[in-house]
Amino acid sequence: MIDNVLEITGLCKDYDEFSLKNVSFSLPKGRIMGFVGQNGAGKTTTIKSVLGMLRPSSGEIKILGGALDQVKERVGVVMDSPYYASEWTVTSLEKAVSPFYSNWSAESFHKALKNFSVSTTKKISDLSRGMKVKLMMAVALSHGAELLILDEPTSGLDPVARDELIEILADLRKSGKSVLFSTHITSDLERVADYVTFIKNGEIIYSGDKKTLLQSYKAVKIKDITEELKALVIGGREFDGVFEGMAPAESAGPFGAAAVSPTLEEIVVYMSREDRNYE
Repeated sequence: MIDNVLEITGLCKDYDEFSLKNVSFSLPKGRIMGFVGQNGAGKTTTIKSVLGMLRPSSGEIKILGGALDQVKERVGVVMDSPYYASEWTVTSLEKAVSPFYSNWSAESFHKALKNFSVSTTKKISDLSRGMKVKLMMAVALSHGAELLILDEPTSGLDPVARDELIEILADLRKSGKSVLFSTHITSDLERVADYVTFIKNGEIIYSGDKKTLLQSYKAVKIKDITEELKALVIGGREFDGVFEGMAPAESAGPFGAAAVSPTLEEIVVYMSREDRNYE
């Protein structure tokens, strides 16, 4: 029995001005992992390496216990925009895509389309942004995918469409599916993710339980702050007369009531700003 559906160990990819540096993390079966970090931090490079779209400089990737070419039909992919011909209708899309999957289920495909309220007669170019994402989800769910890899699927979606997608992901978890969900909209992850992997400048800063991460820090906002307290703050800056940042939970006592539970977005922002000078 496979405990982890995705295992990445020591992944490196070198470019002239950027490198992935020993990226390692794993996704347990039946869980949702949020993959977060600034644009350019290495999320898409990591995902493309997992999907065989890039050749890593070094490292090992195991998907469902094996190599991608052994399990690719068991992996569903949803990118930030459709990779289908815009002039296709949904019906012609099925005719074009289904032969590539030995276990394609037309019944599952049309059930998903109905559940997601996706028209089968419209051209892909005429679908809304949210409907295009749902269409990609329908395809991913129609060939028995056990692992879904989502790269910024909620980018550009309106709040209602995002809410619908989060509900879909929650239902997938109930059915035992696993999801790697790359997004910069961290509020979505607070609702649905079990685990969080945070990448910064090509390196993994944290990978583990979401609740543990949220409990590890306190957000602080204070008008008058001493230099001693400033030294405890991560990613601190002064804005509109208030000094704000984040402190490790075990060091937050001196801040008193000014230290509160952070959001995931605050953790990402303050940790991304950690190396900057106070402003």
